[in-house]
Amino acid sequence: MKKLAVVWPWPAAICSGLLCTACFPPFDLTWLCWIALTPLIGAIWFSWEKSRHPWLRNLALGYVAGLAFFWTALSWLTTVTVLGWFVLPFYMAIYFALWAWLCGLLRPRETKKQSVITKWDRMLARARSTAAPPRPPCTKSTNNLLLAFLLAAAWVTQEWLRGWVFSGFGWNGLGVALHDNWPLIQIAKYTGVAGLSFMVAFANVIAITTVWRLILEARTRMTRPHFDLTLTMAGIVGVLIFGIRSAQVSSPTKPFRVAAVQSNVPQNQKFDPQFTRKIFDEFHHLSEIALRSNPPPELLVWPESSMPGPVRADPESYKFVMDLAASADSDLFLGTIDEEDGDVYNAALLVSDGGERVQIYRKVHLVPFGEYVPGRHKVPLLARIVGDQVPGDFKPGKEYTVFTLTNTDVQVAPLICFEDTIGELTRQFVLPTETNPGANLLVDITNDGWFLHSAGSHQHLVNAIFRCVETRRPMVRAANTGVTCFVNQFGRVTEILRDENGSTFTEGVLTGGIKVPTEHELTFYTRHGELFAKVCAGVTAIALIIGVFRQRRAIAAT
Repeated sequence: MKKLAVVWPWPAAICSGLLCTACFPPFDLTWLCWIALTPLIGAIWFSWEKSRHPWLRNLALGYVAGLAFFWTALSWLTTVTVLGWFVLPFYMAIYFALWAWLCGLLRPRETKKQSVITKWDRMLARARSTAAPPRPPCTKSTNNLLLAFLLAAAWVTQEWLRGWVFSGFGWNGLGVALHDNWPLIQIAKYTGVAGLSFMVAFANVIAITTVWRLILEARTRMTRPHFDLTLTMAGIVGVLIFGIRSAQVSSPTKPFRVAAVQSNVPQNQKFDPQFTRKIFDEFHHLSEIALRSNPPPELLVWPESSMPGPVRADPESYKFVMDLAASADSDLFLGTIDEEDGDVYNAALLVSDGGERVQIYRKVHLVPFGEYVPGRHKVPLLARIVGDQVPGDFKPGKEYTVFTLTNTDVQVAPLICFEDTIGELTRQFVLPTETNPGANLLVDITNDGWFLHSAGSHQHLVNAIFRCVETRRPMVRAANTGVTCFVNQFGRVTEILRDENGSTFTEGVLTGGIKVPTEHELTFYTRHGELFAKVCAGVTAIALIIGVFRQRRAIAAT
């Protein structure tokens, strides 16, 4: 029995990590998010083996849960770099560990009445030669609600930190698991994904305290109203009703025709000179299909790095793009490499007026180990981890450029690749400036060919759709391969490119209409960004101080 008491917390921590993974593609078992953290919380609160350093054990339990989650959820990274996939979770799991440590610091303390009950149970346990039962948590609803509030705020804080520390990688926050539940996710227009993560983490804490209360009440035959569970369920239902009602009230929109090209060019061919003509022929063929649609599109979108050479520097690529733009009545939006003064940028171009007008956006947020290697020259080991995948570093852009189309009622936010997973960045394009009213259409161009046919492309999409809810702007996504689709302002995928077998990993053209807002209304999130997450960080700091003080007082009392 003692051996079991020592061992069981570790499989429980691993279980939490795996349950979190199951919430995302390719599994999409969304309902598991409501209980995913409970095995880890139980391992921290109710494993009663004697430990000289319980805080260290809690850190380790959280770290193990984080490793289990990131190693499995990010398994698609093996298509890019096996060593990078193996190493990255060792850093990412730190955030799980910190939350687990705080979870142990704030664990429920027994009351005097519970202490008497526990002593009696321990006497019975000794008589039966069994291990002593764990210390029961508080049975007051108010205590459990406060505890859930503090731990949910702490969970939001660790996700927020993970999203920006060392340039950030906020991929697959707990709230993202609700991506397919469009009524619930509507609160993101106020709180961003952080509000959803708060709700889910809160429910996890209440779930485990409720189960433990039921066990305690069955043992003592003393029952109390479970206001904590009732209020939690009422809160979730309230958010659900709010989402349904808010989706029924939409701002004025106008129809807009768009076509997105998915070329499905293998990654090893994109910049190989021997495939240049093949790539040109592919884009010419697919673009002709798009332009022949009735009515024709007002905007034609090609994916990230679509051309084999830098369009503005390579004569062959430049001629191909300009000739096609001159023969089309549509604006052409494409991704390309851009060079200037020896610097290389990942960029997007908007070519309009038959090639007479060219607008350019240079990617602001670069992906570490994808588009640049941090400390490449100071820490050569980091460059070796990535290998030949990132032979040189891109330079980040400095301006949140908004493209103005020929149809001047539409202003486009040109997002490139992972930029559509960052709420704080996306809202910068939507905010009005002195010269532009702000974007009312989000267009993301991406090259998910790196991930082959893994879950990486679909995880990318489910992280991206929240930008539509946060800003109340529709999105067009054009991928080299992966998921090319249209998303409305409520985060619902309205059209998606699939082949005859239902696969999104194909070549083709997605043509259709989207509804673009005509009034540039700004959501609370657009105006204030991650304010909710920052408030949670403040609450967590206060909880941390109180927790440390309470722990010192408990140590002094013993």
